Amino acid sequence: MAQETFAFSSSALRSLRLQRELLEQEERRRALARELSTRRLLPPAAPRPLHAPPRRPQYCRDPAVHNALYTGDLERVKSIFKDEATANMVLETVSEELVWSPEQGLWVLSPRKKQTSALRIAAARGYEDCARHLLLRGAEADAVVGGRGPLHDAAAAPRPACARLLLDFGADPNLLSAEGTAPLHLCTAPDSLPCAELLLAHGARVNLGTRERALTALHVAASRGLAAHVALYLRHGADPARRSRQGETPLNAACAAAERPPETPAYLQVAERLLAAGADPRAAGRKGHTPLHNACANGQHGLARLLLRHGADPTVRNGAGDTPMDCALRALREYPQQRPEGTIALLLLHGAGPVHPKMLRFCCGHPPALELLLNASERVPPADAWVGAVPPELWEEHRDFYASAVRAAGRPRCLQHLARCALRRHLGARCPAALPHLALPPP
Repeated sequence: MAQETFAFSSSALRSLRLQRELLEQEERRRALARELSTRRLLPPAAPRPLHAPPRRPQYCRDPAVHNALYTGDLERVKSIFKDEATANMVLETVSEELVWSPEQGLWVLSPRKKQTSALRIAAARGYEDCARHLLLRGAEADAVVGGRGPLHDAAAAPRPACARLLLDFGADPNLLSAEGTAPLHLCTAPDSLPCAELLLAHGARVNLGTRERALTALHVAASRGLAAHVALYLRHGADPARRSRQGETPLNAACAAAERPPETPAYLQVAERLLAAGADPRAAGRKGHTPLHNACANGQHGLARLLLRHGADPTVRNGAGDTPMDCALRALREYPQQRPEGTIALLLLHGAGPVHPKMLRFCCGHPPALELLLNASERVPPADAWVGAVPPELWEEHRDFYASAVRAAGRPRCLQHLARCALRRHLGARCPAALPHLALPPP
């Protein structure tokens, strides 16, 4: 038997998968046609007057109904939801929550109502059979109950099978929730990529912004470090230069959100793809922060190097008057393990000027960074601005270094150091590219 078997080629496997998907789609279409034909055999409902008021929704607080939906009990769901009226019931829960009462000056228990629909619960839980039954019984695919529609919950969960079912039944991929978000904005987890692909394939607008902040799906994916989502949206025409209401570009959003060291590789991939698509590394966003300001403020050495390589300006000031170097120094105490001296050397190499002496107090507790900044000027600045901020135990540990830095304050530097400073000042941001071509003596 083993001698008669053979391996399928990749093209043959793709063809078989495509054929299987087409067969499954045809079976779903036939099942839907059978259900619809069955419904047409039922006695027609009485015609509603042209100017009749909209039907008032039915409300249900029965825990048994809720449990049937939350557990995905298809038989019980079929016995409860038999027609259009029951399929579109508003399911309501009331819970007691502590709220502050200014009149009484204390915390009091207050009832809070939460509303949802049967289709929302089934879509969020991934109960595809229950969702199909509800849709065939007349549940509205775009009904916004409790602030969201079923497709919002399917995308946020994420539940690709339910999202596909809703879209097949005509759900609007651009429907806005009460918060002003479309389903594509809720694809915020790595495993939501299939949902994002489905939404785009069914006409989701990739550059649609949220109602309040005008954030696009690219902003959301970039701020979450979702490199695969970013690549998908860019292939579908997402604009990397689109700004939010606060002036943030997706690159600004990615660099501002890259705070935790374990997530650095993901945000680095996001930034690389945005820059390759034409994102501006000098675009100033909220409070005048450029992507380089954000990267330095978060201690992201890799992001800073990438941005500088693509032309970011290390001398520009934000709305508070701080340069990227100032941001890197302010973040030094928070990120001492993320090579802060490497970021400082990088900024100096790309044309950042010497810092104001008062800024040295932010790095005086990190001798490698302090040494770099002291050597970046033609004359060592006075020690009065920073020496008092050195912790006593750190002074004892690095006594020789701190004592030499205090002694060197105000003294003239050697000719070699002055030549180095003059060369760096003359080249500015061209320094990394020009230095290899200079006829310098070996070290």
